[in-house]
Amino acid sequence: MNKIATCLLVLSCTLLMACGRGEQINGHNTKTAYRSVKALKNRLPTNSRIEFEVSFWTIRDANKDDAKFLEIVDGKKPEEIIAMGKEIYQQRKNAGFANYTQYSSWEDMIAKFGEERDDQDSRKGKKKEEPRDRANDVLYKL
Repeated sequence: MNKIATCLLVLSCTLLMACGRGEQINGHNTKTAYRSVKALKNRLPTNSRIEFEVSFWTIRDANKDDAKFLEIVDGKKPEEIIAMGKEIYQQRKNAGFANYTQYSSWEDMIAKFGEERDDQDSRKGKKKEEPRDRANDVLYKL
């Protein structure tokens, strides 16, 4: 009986330690990394989501090799990813990357991406209703 209780205690402690990485990127493979980034992004405040996304994909763009990329992002929190993204942005801007010359700063780039995202969202909301969709309406007049 004592052995069973000890085994259950060890097992529960192990499971609890595994749950402690909920605020970090799981970089075991690219699929789990992308999945954990999506989950983390949804937990972030709205104003940090775009910055986190842009930072993650900037890091991905700078590290084409999957193994190196996963090693870099594994176990990182959103704040660390954003800091790394800012650093890569600054290095690339100083090196004269063409895509970054149009932005005066990191904050300017994030603001413009935010505006683009808002424009995309507003266009999605103005979806044209088709007559065949109205024919499939299941609301009944009582």
